[in-house]
Amino acid sequence: MHKILWKYKQFSLLNTFELYEIIRLRQEVFVVEQNCPYLDADGKDLESDHLMGFDYNSKLVAYARIVHPGISYNEISLGRVVTAPSHRRQELGILLMQTTLEKIYNEYGDVPVRISAQCYLENFYQKFGFQVVSEPYMEDDIPHVEMFLEKMLR
Repeated sequence: MHKILWKYKQFSLLNTFELYEIIRLRQEVFVVEQNCPYLDADGKDLESDHLMGFDYNSKLVAYARIVHPGISYNEISLGRVVTAPSHRRQELGILLMQTTLEKIYNEYGDVPVRISAQCYLENFYQKFGFQVVSEPYMEDDIPHVEMFLEKMLR
């Protein structure tokens, strides 16, 4: 496992380098790797907090967007959860989720969290206590399910 420097910021506090790295990583995975052209700049970034994990070369290798309540769902939600292809198979995704849920807990308390997850990641999110609460649906031509975390595992 590589040493990761975590940064947690509101959108208005991101510098241009951090914003560039976020856009680069999200496009690399969600648009190019998943072959899914979609509008990534959905306006939710402005009302979200951003958790960024940088490696020793200052390259963004892990990222999650924490969307405030009332933007995507009534509850707080996560989105754009991503690890760099170069850093996969090293449990960085697990560390990213643990760090993200810890940030939510520290900032908001033990609040429920709702996500829209790609179906193939159901089991991954279930490890953190998320439960499927919808039938599968298509979002940007990729099967998704809504998942809900009522209480954080502590």
